[in-house]
Amino acid sequence: MTLRLYDTRAAELRDFVPLDPENVTMYVCGPTVQSGPHIGHVRAALSFDLLRRWLTHRYGRVTFVRNVTDIDDKVLANATDAEPWWALAYRMEQEFTAAYAGVGILAPTYEPRATASVPQMQELITTLIERGHAYVAPDRSGDVYFDVRSWSEYGALTHQSIDAMEAAEDADPRGKRNPQDFALWKGAKPEEPADATWASPWGAGRPGWHIECSAMSKRYLGAEFDIHGGGLDLRFPHHENELAQSTAAGDAFARYWVHNGLVTVGGQKMSKSLGNFTLAADVLAEHDPLVVRYALAAAHYRSSLDLTESSWAEAEAALGRIRTFLERGQRLAKPGWGQAKEGLPTEFWEAMNDDLGVPRALAVIHSSIRSGNALLDAGKYDEAKQDVMDVIQMTGVLGVNPHAPEWRTNDSSAEASALDSLIQTMITQRAQARADKDWAAADRIRDAIAAAGITLEDSPAGTHWSIDG
Repeated sequence: MTLRLYDTRAAELRDFVPLDPENVTMYVCGPTVQSGPHIGHVRAALSFDLLRRWLTHRYGRVTFVRNVTDIDDKVLANATDAEPWWALAYRMEQEFTAAYAGVGILAPTYEPRATASVPQMQELITTLIERGHAYVAPDRSGDVYFDVRSWSEYGALTHQSIDAMEAAEDADPRGKRNPQDFALWKGAKPEEPADATWASPWGAGRPGWHIECSAMSKRYLGAEFDIHGGGLDLRFPHHENELAQSTAAGDAFARYWVHNGLVTVGGQKMSKSLGNFTLAADVLAEHDPLVVRYALAAAHYRSSLDLTESSWAEAEAALGRIRTFLERGQRLAKPGWGQAKEGLPTEFWEAMNDDLGVPRALAVIHSSIRSGNALLDAGKYDEAKQDVMDVIQMTGVLGVNPHAPEWRTNDSSAEASALDSLIQTMITQRAQARADKDWAAADRIRDAIAAAGITLEDSPAGTHWSIDG
């Protein structure tokens, strides 16, 4: 089955054909680490984690690069005398890493920091100047700008004309030829820290935001790679400028542009600048991390996602159904355990290959659960194995199998052990009462257990207990 992805530049679904079928290459714009992550950042990273997992399942190897922007106007603005910009950037980077890991996002193959690739950025700027697509500001400020009118394809990603674009506000406009020209290099300023500058042919300074990703993607993936990803809010100006400067420098750059939808609050984009954000750390403190992962994955990656309390409740209920079915299936099917065919269900393949249709894929999982439960209810254990194995495989691909090692809770705690001991004693007492045909006593024990919110399930393999919910 062919994988089709929505390519922003083409503005249509395209068949995905990697440059090298044995090594898919993907670059995703990572965080600017001026402050901690909000839940929108986590949703964006999760979108590409899901894509990466599916590509890995299909092709076997994915080289996945996600950068860290650790030098930027916002990072410098948030630094203090007590915490220099580089210390702030490192601390915030750790917060992003913790939030990503908290919801099971796989670590990237490479995670370069912008400050480690400044020589590569300068090489790219030099090439653009030599090709006539960049110029040094005439006011001797040390600024270098990309000349948008020198590149006829500028605007190709977002399908805009230059005259319809807003002026670039990433540098002082005094030395610009055109208002839309954007900064490649920013000359040093007296009010900025001396250690936030690097020597260059144009004077001491630091890189502009856009040149960072062009240089890092080329350094780690080459002049041409398969997928460039990021949030919808990065299409312009960031990704438009990346595309222009890289292709103007002679690089083929990204073959597919994939953008995830935003998390919204009351229909408005969640952002730090608007002050309407919810910190990822707060969400993960209030909810099971697997519930957070499921809730963020339940909407199509390109759609807007307006999170409410019902989002978490629905995700928790869905995971409860998965967890209970897998426990029940693995427990009850053993007496009649037969053979199950390997491989994912066709409907799951079709959903994932259709522009990463995770919501449809989740629906296939729950359809298999309904089918499997009906077979288990009928005592058809041998037939139920296929549904159990299908659910294990599908949830494994999406990273939402509650029984996977990364999601297992500490069931060996003293409280859990004590609870299990008490319930097992009551189960034994009930079994003895039934053996003695003391049905009244057996019913009282079962009612007492049920009153505590605990369900008993009798089967040929014995009696199993679980907490309602």
